[in-house]
Amino acid sequence: MKFRHIATGVLLAALSCTAFAADDKGCATLVGATASTSSQGFQMRDGEPVDLVSGAKTVHGKLLIFGDGGMFRAYWQPANSPEKYVLANAGENTVRLVSTPPQGTPATNGEPGITAPPQRVLSCPML
Repeated sequence: MKFRHIATGVLLAALSCTAFAADDKGCATLVGATASTSSQGFQMRDGEPVDLVSGAKTVHGKLLIFGDGGMFRAYWQPANSPEKYVLANAGENTVRLVSTPPQGTPATNGEPGITAPPQRVLSCPML
Protein backbone atom coordinates (compact mmCIF):
# COMPACT_ATOMS: atom_id res chain seq x y z
CA MET A 1 0.00 0.00 0.00
CA LYS A 2 1.43 3.39 -0.98
CA PHE A 3 1.42 6.34 1.39
CA ARG A 4 -0.88 8.34 -0.90
CA HIS A 5 -3.64 5.83 -0.18
CA ILE A 6 -3.58 6.61 3.54
CA ALA A 7 -5.18 10.07 3.51
CA THR A 8 -8.28 11.02 1.59
CA GLY A 9 -8.61 13.93 -0.81
CA VAL A 10 -11.92 14.92 0.74
CA LEU A 11 -10.09 16.43 3.69
CA LEU A 12 -8.23 18.92 1.50
CA ALA A 13 -11.34 21.12 1.46
CA ALA A 14 -10.65 21.95 5.09
CA LEU A 15 -7.47 23.81 4.12
CA SER A 16 -9.25 27.15 4.12
CA CYS A 17 -8.94 27.11 7.92
CA THR A 18 -7.10 30.25 9.09
CA ALA A 19 -5.10 28.27 11.67
CA PHE A 20 -2.72 27.15 8.91
CA ALA A 21 0.09 28.86 7.08
CA ALA A 22 0.66 27.46 3.59
CA ASP A 23 3.80 27.66 1.48
CA ASP A 24 4.71 25.67 -1.65
CA LYS A 25 8.22 25.18 -0.25
CA GLY A 26 6.85 23.87 3.02
CA CYS A 27 6.76 25.21 6.53
CA ALA A 28 8.12 22.16 8.35
CA THR A 29 9.08 18.50 8.05
CA LEU A 30 7.67 15.45 9.83
CA VAL A 31 10.54 13.19 10.89
CA GLY A 32 11.10 10.19 13.10
CA ALA A 33 11.51 11.38 16.69
CA THR A 34 14.87 9.62 17.05
CA ALA A 35 16.30 11.72 14.25
CA SER A 36 19.23 14.00 14.91
CA THR A 37 18.63 15.58 11.51
CA SER A 38 15.56 16.13 9.36
CA SER A 39 16.47 13.16 7.12
CA GLN A 40 15.03 10.39 9.33
CA GLY A 41 11.91 8.58 8.13
CA PHE A 42 9.40 6.77 10.33
CA GLN A 43 7.07 3.78 10.45
CA MET A 44 3.37 4.21 9.75
CA ARG A 45 2.06 2.60 12.93
CA ASP A 46 -0.02 3.71 15.88
CA GLY A 47 1.99 5.44 18.61
CA GLU A 48 5.07 6.00 16.44
CA PRO A 49 6.97 9.06 17.78
CA VAL A 50 7.15 11.69 15.03
CA ASP A 51 8.36 15.28 15.36
CA LEU A 52 7.35 18.39 13.43
CA VAL A 53 10.56 20.32 12.72
CA SER A 54 10.49 23.91 11.49
CA GLY A 55 13.78 25.76 11.55
CA ALA A 56 15.14 25.57 15.10
CA LYS A 57 11.71 24.65 16.55
CA THR A 58 10.75 21.02 17.16
CA VAL A 59 7.29 19.93 18.28
CA HIS A 60 7.20 16.38 19.59
CA GLY A 61 4.21 14.23 18.74
CA LYS A 62 3.04 10.79 17.71
CA LEU A 63 1.16 9.09 14.91
CA LEU A 64 -2.32 7.72 15.34
CA ILE A 65 -3.41 5.24 12.67
CA PHE A 66 -7.06 4.47 11.96
CA GLY A 67 -8.37 1.89 9.50
CA ASP A 68 -11.58 1.50 7.59
CA GLY A 69 -12.11 -1.43 5.20
CA GLY A 70 -8.41 -1.92 4.41
CA MET A 71 -7.70 1.81 3.99
CA PHE A 72 -5.60 3.54 6.63
CA ARG A 73 -5.51 7.19 7.71
CA ALA A 74 -2.52 8.62 9.53
CA TYR A 75 -2.97 11.43 12.05
CA TRP A 76 -0.28 13.40 13.86
CA GLN A 77 -0.98 14.47 17.44
CA PRO A 78 1.31 16.99 19.16
CA ALA A 79 2.49 15.99 22.65
CA ASN A 80 0.21 17.26 25.43
CA SER A 81 -2.51 18.28 22.94
CA PRO A 82 -5.93 16.78 22.21
CA GLU A 83 -5.77 18.08 18.59
CA LYS A 84 -5.29 15.55 15.79
CA TYR A 85 -4.13 16.40 12.26
CA VAL A 86 -4.66 14.04 9.35
CA LEU A 87 -1.71 13.70 6.98
CA ALA A 88 -3.44 14.71 3.74
CA ASN A 89 -1.41 13.79 0.67
CA ALA A 90 -0.13 16.83 -1.24
CA GLY A 91 2.37 15.16 -3.58
CA GLU A 92 5.39 12.90 -3.34
CA ASN A 93 6.65 12.89 0.27
CA THR A 94 4.54 16.01 0.92
CA VAL A 95 1.51 16.41 3.17
CA ARG A 96 -0.81 19.00 4.60
CA LEU A 97 -1.78 18.75 8.26
CA VAL A 98 -5.55 19.17 8.52
CA SER A 99 -7.22 19.31 11.92
CA THR A 100 -10.05 16.78 11.92
CA PRO A 101 -11.53 14.11 14.18
CA PRO A 102 -10.24 10.60 13.39
CA GLN A 103 -12.31 8.40 11.09
CA GLY A 104 -12.37 4.61 11.30
CA THR A 105 -11.17 2.36 14.09
CA PRO A 106 -7.72 2.38 15.72
CA ALA A 107 -5.26 0.18 13.82
CA THR A 108 -3.73 -2.75 15.67
CA ASN A 109 -0.66 -4.97 15.37
CA GLY A 110 1.51 -2.20 13.88
CA GLU A 111 -0.63 -1.79 10.75
CA PRO A 112 0.06 -0.72 8.07
CA GLY A 113 3.72 -0.65 9.17
CA ILE A 114 5.17 0.80 5.98
CA THR A 115 8.23 3.01 6.19
CA ALA A 116 7.69 6.63 5.17
CA PRO A 117 10.50 9.02 4.33
CA PRO A 118 10.48 12.46 5.99
CA GLN A 119 7.36 14.33 4.91
CA ARG A 120 7.50 17.98 3.82
CA VAL A 121 4.57 19.83 5.38
CA LEU A 122 2.83 22.51 3.29
CA SER A 123 0.39 23.71 5.97
CA CYS A 124 1.53 23.96 9.57
CA PRO A 125 -0.70 24.34 12.60
CA MET A 126 0.11 27.27 14.87
CA LEU A 127 1.73 25.44 17.80
